[in-house]
Amino acid sequence: MAGFFKKLVNKITNKAEIDWDELEADLIAADLGAKLSMTIIDELQDLGRKISAEDVIETTRKHIANILADDLPAIQPRTDGKPHVVVMVGVNGTGKTTSTAKLAYHLRSQGYSVMVAAADTFRAAAVEQLEVWAERIQIPIMTGAANSDPSSVCYKAHEVCITEGIDFLICDTAGRLHTRHNLMEELAKIERTIAKQDDTAPHTKMIVVDATTGSNALQQTKEFNKAIELDSLVVTKLDGSGKGGIIVSIFQELNIPARFIGLGEEPEMFKTFNKEQFTQELM
Repeated sequence: MAGFFKKLVNKITNKAEIDWDELEADLIAADLGAKLSMTIIDELQDLGRKISAEDVIETTRKHIANILADDLPAIQPRTDGKPHVVVMVGVNGTGKTTSTAKLAYHLRSQGYSVMVAAADTFRAAAVEQLEVWAERIQIPIMTGAANSDPSSVCYKAHEVCITEGIDFLICDTAGRLHTRHNLMEELAKIERTIAKQDDTAPHTKMIVVDATTGSNALQQTKEFNKAIELDSLVVTKLDGSGKGGIIVSIFQELNIPARFIGLGEEPEMFKTFNKEQFTQELM
């Protein structure tokens, strides 16, 4: 969000009087949502004096810090010897498959064993993309025949992980339009199938959203959350977009916190979300 607030500071600094409607529109444009934007405006107006750019930054920072949950604990291997299963969901184009690979790299760099399952079987490009990544970062991958049942790919991968004592299984699921009923049914089936070999699985269910898509990201999260109860977010394209406010909006409305953020193309550009750092980097 830093880029957005720098522009906002310049705009406020260069004006004799604040245009409150314009400021509210700017805050909403940063994907903070109408409710939070109006709360910030009300508090600034209640100060009863000339407002500085620093007032806007500090008030926004305070409200974001109050809204967001404390940082999530790191994803840990299971203590029962079975794999920790992560299901990745999201629409095509958000960086879901790339984030799957980056998460695998992130976990392996901590010394854990990881397998990925290419369960987006109806989109050959997604399987090929994950295969390229798996080879690049040296991670085993489970694939199925084109157009095969995605849940069977996840089941086989889970079976191998249990047999071989692999710490983490990450399933890259289909990402067709979130309004399609069959996609949501497919996700529910994947969840049921994984649970057949471990009734506690899947253990982590993350949606990947693109920070630059604003309210669409919120709507996508709502729809996927109906099909598979989500517990966290991966937010991509935060590298210079200035649109990180969607993290706040999704948590405020759906109580789903950010777990990871994507800051670039390289596998290392995938970081654990840090609330304090996020709020401090508003400027």
